[in-house]
Amino acid sequence: MAIKKHLIPIILIIYSFLPLRAQVISGTLLDFSTQKPIPYATIHLENNKGVISNEEGQFNLFLDRNNKSTDSLFISCMGYETLGNTIGQFKDTLVYLNPKPIALNSVIVSNKQYSADDIIALVKTNMDKNYNRELTKKRLFFREYYYQHLYRSKYSDLKSTIKAFNKSFLDSVIQTVPKVDARYMEVLCDLYGNFEKENQKIDLIKASELYDKNSALDLEALEEKFNTIIKKNVKSDSYFKIKSGLFGTKMDADELFESEVDSNDVAALNKHLEQEKKKTEERKTNFAKYRKSTISNLMEQIFFMEDSNLNFIWKPRRYHFILNGFTYLGSDPVYVIGFEPKGSEEYRGSLYINADDYAITRIDYENVKPVRNFKLLGVSLNQYGSKGKMIFYKGPENKYNLRYLEKENGSTAGIKRPLKIIEKNKHVKGRRKQNELSLDMDLGISSTNKFEIVVFDTQYSSVSQFEAFTENNTTLPTYMPKYDPEFWKGYAIIEPNKAIKEFTSKEEVTDKD
Repeated sequence: MAIKKHLIPIILIIYSFLPLRAQVISGTLLDFSTQKPIPYATIHLENNKGVISNEEGQFNLFLDRNNKSTDSLFISCMGYETLGNTIGQFKDTLVYLNPKPIALNSVIVSNKQYSADDIIALVKTNMDKNYNRELTKKRLFFREYYYQHLYRSKYSDLKSTIKAFNKSFLDSVIQTVPKVDARYMEVLCDLYGNFEKENQKIDLIKASELYDKNSALDLEALEEKFNTIIKKNVKSDSYFKIKSGLFGTKMDADELFESEVDSNDVAALNKHLEQEKKKTEERKTNFAKYRKSTISNLMEQIFFMEDSNLNFIWKPRRYHFILNGFTYLGSDPVYVIGFEPKGSEEYRGSLYINADDYAITRIDYENVKPVRNFKLLGVSLNQYGSKGKMIFYKGPENKYNLRYLEKENGSTAGIKRPLKIIEKNKHVKGRRKQNELSLDMDLGISSTNKFEIVVFDTQYSSVSQFEAFTENNTTLPTYMPKYDPEFWKGYAIIEPNKAIKEFTSKEEVTDKD
């Protein structure tokens, strides 16, 4: 039966107010003038739930069944005109934002002729009323990227009384150890509490880890070869003295091997299974505990925390502040203030400060000197790089909440020391010394750690709600040899960059061949 034409507009109007089926709005943000991607823009709904575009301008916003096609969706970024439309009208995968011309806002010109130092003082004065530091429940996505490069692995003056531990064996060790290791960890969770480390609880929802398992398998093969040599040449009741220069430690031989379980011994087998079960439970607990600790440590560095290394608000006399200009965040005029350390402080950067309420809405920063640098007895560490950004949005009651946090560290480490391993046995006649291995080692490692947190939603929580919540985390990360977009389907995350999407482990390449 055909629908009468005069009913079609009515049906469309009714349909527009019905809830949507769960769907995703995906796109890439581009500058209308330059056609370049726009990173770190906020894409959010009227209720302030939203995401951040990644460094390549890409985003995915998951809509739930309560959203309607008539609901408003906004895209905003510093220096651009805010784009607002209904959900139903966002259909293009390429979304263009127009740069907003810089014009001195009449409010700023007429009665707010402040110096950079005046503005920083006003930030501090208004900090308590501007930022939400109460107990909340935050739905957030956490991504950690770790890259390590073993760029130097040398040894010299090898001496060994065990023939199998010769130059050929050590050369094979050096060849087996992976020179490059890249890993990604992604976690979706609810974080309960405020920004104080001791007042936080975590509820893990889902997690994944992306890395090359073949690197671990190579090391397992090396360990097996090492154990075989040890078992053939070392007495089970021996102990070892491990020395490096002035330092030393003691280790029993049985600490080097895992005891084998007799499959015919039911009691021993059950005990082994119980131990493995206990290890799994401990791993679940420790995984959640470490993720919470990492996220907490990052949040404790937010500028309004008194012990933060970004202490330009709490200790302004240690910095030079320069008013570099003005920009806009949507229709809000924003001061752009640069800060530089005067003496021993470590960071410089740019602050974007709302000209109406004096809230810092964004921070970009980087170190001006090594954060940590030492050399002692052949061991060296140089944390040469530390940079990041923080973005805040105005939520209910005109309080600002964290939307995005990024931190990247770069470091090099070196070990140039002698190493001596001596097998001793007090149960044999004659001298206790049985075998000895010595060499001079020279290792150099560079590493990069990058952390990202995007907070999709922040809800107030009462003290009773916080105290009633009990952590019971049973989630372990799902291993992925290559990035699988289906894994996070239906969940809000920050869109992965090109490097993550193209990551493929050796086993994937081998399987394809």
